[in-house]
Amino acid sequence: MRSLRDGQRRSRPVHPVRGGHTGEARHHGTPRGLAIDLGSSAARAWVPGRGLVAGSPWDDGTGRPVRRGRIVDPEACGRLLRHLADSTLGEDRHGSVIVLSHPVLAGPEHRGLARQLLAALGPSGVVVLNSARAAAASAGPGSGGPLLVVDMGAELTEVTLLVDGMVADARQAETGLSDLEPAALPTELVRNVLDMIMDMWRQDKHGAVRGALRRGPVLTGGGALRPDVTHRIAGRLGVRVHLGEDPSTAVVRGAGLILDAVLHSAGARTVSALLGRPR
Repeated sequence: MRSLRDGQRRSRPVHPVRGGHTGEARHHGTPRGLAIDLGSSAARAWVPGRGLVAGSPWDDGTGRPVRRGRIVDPEACGRLLRHLADSTLGEDRHGSVIVLSHPVLAGPEHRGLARQLLAALGPSGVVVLNSARAAAASAGPGSGGPLLVVDMGAELTEVTLLVDGMVADARQAETGLSDLEPAALPTELVRNVLDMIMDMWRQDKHGAVRGALRRGPVLTGGGALRPDVTHRIAGRLGVRVHLGEDPSTAVVRGAGLILDAVLHSAGARTVSALLGRPR
């Protein structure tokens, strides 16, 4: 299990960049946008006004360019990103904005590769954000306060504590649904989630985890589609859990909502103020 205490840099949830470097996206004409979630099982894309435009599992021929939440085949990912950008934004991408999500505990190599691949797409404004922030946006504004986001994907499970939209703590297990035997009970997956939450609770000095549990964790990813998983987590914690309309696409839909906010803001200069400042 990995956590923010394993040498990971504690960071703000959103990093606006342009051309692979921190900066502002410049808009020319009608703003256009694309939200992308590169998962271990599938690449999902969202376009304002059109909704989900790509959500199919990785073609076996690609060799799955994303493994355990990390880009392992930059060339294949680059081809996919360019295809998505060309087909949704066109070849002239001036004035467009691309939002890309990454696992909360994605390492510097993954984040660096993602920025390089996005920079290679040309003059698009780019917002890079963590998947927990996107999932929280998909879950709705709620009542404020601390929030636990449990993302149970194909090859990765993450539990993130958000406080005022900022990542206060996070845990990651490099196992997921694809590691389960088809007929097996999800005992290991549920145990990993509970262990990560309890580890956070033991190290929480301000009561944020307790407050987030009272509010109820938000469950996302393919694991949240399984009642045998969600009922076990709710029962063991003794709290209600929250599921979105489609937990498996919660991250890309949340990224799409954030993209909408960026495109409808007064201008690209408000991106940093809208999505949070560095800690």
